[in-house]
Amino acid sequence: MPQTDPAPTGTILVTGATGNVGRHVVTQLLDACVNVRAMTRNPDTAPLPAGVETVHGDMDAPGTLGAAFDGVDAVFLLWPLFSTATAPAVVDAIAKHTRRIVYLSAMGNGDSRPDGFWGEVEVLIERSGLEWTFVRPGGFATNVLGWADQIRTDGVVRWPYGDAGRSLIHEADIATVSVQALLENKHIGAAYSLTGPEIVTQAEQARIIGEVIGREVRWEELSPEEARKQLLADWGDESFVEHALRAWADMVDNPEPITHTVEKVTGTPARTFRQWALDHAGDFRPR
Repeated sequence: MPQTDPAPTGTILVTGATGNVGRHVVTQLLDACVNVRAMTRNPDTAPLPAGVETVHGDMDAPGTLGAAFDGVDAVFLLWPLFSTATAPAVVDAIAKHTRRIVYLSAMGNGDSRPDGFWGEVEVLIERSGLEWTFVRPGGFATNVLGWADQIRTDGVVRWPYGDAGRSLIHEADIATVSVQALLENKHIGAAYSLTGPEIVTQAEQARIIGEVIGREVRWEELSPEEARKQLLADWGDESFVEHALRAWADMVDNPEPITHTVEKVTGTPARTFRQWALDHAGDFRPR
């Protein structure tokens, strides 16, 4: 696509604005003196910073989206559903009202398109005529917050595959790349695979959290069978549980890849897992 048009300077719409990544996108756009509009199902109760315009919108009901997209120069899109049944109508609505979209997708195998709904939405966006950038993070460090209750209660992480090597990424780094793509023309047509800067095993993650909060955190290895039972009770989705267990098992011998895309795009290396733990130390300390 041609990149001669000026970058958006008006209003940018952020979906998922109260989520782990979206709240950083909102803050960084405000810091850049950009007008921010946040779309949410419940605008009256959304915990957003002062200066953010909040509007109602529901991806499950595309007919509610016209007012949210009207008059915006770009959209940060997080697809919140496992189904893509309404995605064609949503992408069409975006394309009718604006010209640029940054889509929070997921990492595929190497540079390939991700499977599942992430890839399906990418295809729709490519066909829409929008100026697009795909931000494809690997594992989110924020998923480690799932251990917080165990750590706060007795300082133990009971989980499978402690030797699984992860290259988890800080949510603020995902947001920074996304904001650059929203504000700079040179990212149009790019698909950025993002990871943290290092491999840290799951057991090492527990140890680092303990060092950060000043309390020993032990790793207690669960067998796959024990983990399956626990995760089915917690997550409910059998296919998701089986996918997670297979992925962690594979990461023992084949750790997640490392990319340096965050540094290439932003000029600053991706934050380490220890930095993420420092930023979230309060989530793991006893209350």
